Amino acid sequence: MKLLIVESPAKAKTIGKYVGSDFKVVASVGHVRDLPKSNKKAIDIDGGFIPHYEISKGKERVVDEIVSLAKKSDEVLLATDPDREGEAIAWHLAELIKESIKNPKIKRVTYNEITKEAIQEALEKPRDIDENLREAQEARRVLDRLVGYDLSGLIWKKVRYGLSAGRVQSPALRILMEREREIRAFKPETFFVLSAKLETHSTSLGASKKESFTAVCEEQPKTKEDADKIYNAVNPPAGGAEWFVKEVKEISAKRSPRPPFTTSTLQQAASTRLGFSPKRTMMTAQKLYEAGHITYMRTDSLNMARIALDQIGSLVTKKFGTDLHERRVYKSKSKNAQEAHEAIRPTHFERETAGTTEDQKKLYSLIWRRSVASQMKDAEMMRTKIVTNVKTSPQIPDFSANGSRVVKEGWLLADPGAKGEDVILPKVTEGENLLLLDLESEKKQTEPPNRYSEAGLVKELEKRGIGRPSTYASIINTIVERGYVEKDGRTLRPTDTGDVVSTFLENNFESYISDTFTAEMEDELDQIAEGKRKYEPTLREFYTPFLKEVKEKEKTAKLTTLGEADEKWKCPICNSGMVVKLGRGGKFLSCEKFPDCKGMRNIDGSEIKEAESIGVDPISGLPVFVMDGRFGPYVQLGTKDKENKKPRRASIPKDKDPNTVTLEEALKYLSLPRELGHHPETGEMISANIGRFGPYVVHQKDFRSLKTDDVYTVTLDRALEIFKEPKKFGRRGRAKKE
Repeated sequence: MKLLIVESPAKAKTIGKYVGSDFKVVASVGHVRDLPKSNKKAIDIDGGFIPHYEISKGKERVVDEIVSLAKKSDEVLLATDPDREGEAIAWHLAELIKESIKNPKIKRVTYNEITKEAIQEALEKPRDIDENLREAQEARRVLDRLVGYDLSGLIWKKVRYGLSAGRVQSPALRILMEREREIRAFKPETFFVLSAKLETHSTSLGASKKESFTAVCEEQPKTKEDADKIYNAVNPPAGGAEWFVKEVKEISAKRSPRPPFTTSTLQQAASTRLGFSPKRTMMTAQKLYEAGHITYMRTDSLNMARIALDQIGSLVTKKFGTDLHERRVYKSKSKNAQEAHEAIRPTHFERETAGTTEDQKKLYSLIWRRSVASQMKDAEMMRTKIVTNVKTSPQIPDFSANGSRVVKEGWLLADPGAKGEDVILPKVTEGENLLLLDLESEKKQTEPPNRYSEAGLVKELEKRGIGRPSTYASIINTIVERGYVEKDGRTLRPTDTGDVVSTFLENNFESYISDTFTAEMEDELDQIAEGKRKYEPTLREFYTPFLKEVKEKEKTAKLTTLGEADEKWKCPICNSGMVVKLGRGGKFLSCEKFPDCKGMRNIDGSEIKEAESIGVDPISGLPVFVMDGRFGPYVQLGTKDKENKKPRRASIPKDKDPNTVTLEEALKYLSLPRELGHHPETGEMISANIGRFGPYVVHQKDFRSLKTDDVYTVTLDRALEIFKEPKKFGRRGRAKKE
């Protein structure tokens, strides 16, 4: 028997259909080993940056099963993904197998698509593990861990505990913050836009063929007075202005199809045309790949196999006509193109739709259309400009309309969604009379540059050589999860925390998060993959000066103040000036005399007042407060001081307005957790409380939800009845139990 190891159960299921009964196909379910969380234990820096790997938590059973099957097998074939991560997973599996089996027969097989033909061809060409690729992945992993560990530790000390930084995420955050500062510094200017809705008025066209279009004034007046002059001249109160076509400019143009998708361009197109985030795109593409519908989805290559080109040629000829097929070869413009995979394309072009979910069907259709269109003739366009004016006022600026007409659709037949939002204009002739249907004068302001969308940031990262296609989705996901960036629709907006962290890194580690340095580091990692650089010297060359700089920055003062507040905001207590600081909930204004004066305002200038007591607890004699925290409103017994370091707190129910909480209700909330009494058999205490998933009773870590009982009144006897009932498991619980 031969053991074939892949990464995912879905892939194992698909490949299992293509190999014979003498193969056993199993999944590693991703990585099986990783660096431990402790940096000191994870990497032996002095010994040459040697990583110490541990079996990932929860993967013990998977590893045991693979090793057990390997012992019974004549040969082990490692068929993980054809990239650095896949090579690394294959190496880790091989190392674990070697620990238990003496001189096992292990080979590596790779393929770019999961089809019967591709799998059989891969099995006929096994090879050894590519140590260069594996070392490149290891270098990236170790480098990211070292940078993240040291930078994060410094930020904890100098900015705020719990914050973190990364080698590639930090430059991405810096790019977003550079745009945000442009937006803040922008000063809008007022202007007026005049637009005329016109209708073709030539009798030669016939009444049924009249078409309308909108022409815009070529000048944009800065004042309402100037705008009104033009408005009244082209549409006088008494009427009678005669509009006509002053000039028609038409230029013949060709629009070539775009190359087939790479990882980056797929993420960008899926974002703009389908509204998918990069993470959603990659997860969907992964499923399509594992089901055998598309080629491998992490690639920089624009190549397509000859068999694919032949399939497209036959399909275009049959579906669109022989005259629309044009065989094209595309070359990657990326100087950092990774392993020589194919572009992302369907595995079988006769299948126009594929996938089991709507997301999969939409993404597959996008990939199919782009791939087919890439091998078709140019679309022929007529770029058109219609210049109009009124006959009675020759001094008035022209009104013009820009757009295009499609003369021959060409490749747009296969990918009509790529037409974009071109304005389609009617065919008119010079001197032709036009009918004014409507005239508008709209006051506008110049707008700052747009914030980056996810697609825009991916494009920018690729352009600057930061990261690699397989990392773009995780880069964006990381800065969002860390709370440095918020997603507003498709737009990425830096948070106050992101602003502070980026500013700190830019001020103290400018060279290490610059475009140049980050791109050069990526090049060096690529050179390790190509066998042109060595692992240990590359890491030492980077880490020695980096660590020195980190230690020097430890001498700098803690960043507590982010700058002076606007002069109009004064301390509500002592009327002194205020400074901007970063708190758990974002930026706020603090008195410049803190800690002598504790006056505070929100960032918008509204006063932050200390909570006022709603009454006194009759038992303890302590005041009771209603407060607002990171996780919502809560009640607190007493104030935090040296004697009462952890005041008792309780959450206020979500359906309760914090402003209406009475003392009686607050004391009721503070009564949790309630000790109901000891279990008659174990002697252990039974308690009632409210958790993330609602009210419950607990005994010896046995939690039971309260569906109908009131957590504030449930008795010991009732709790004992609940514990006697068989425990019900949800879907996750059953799976875990099994």
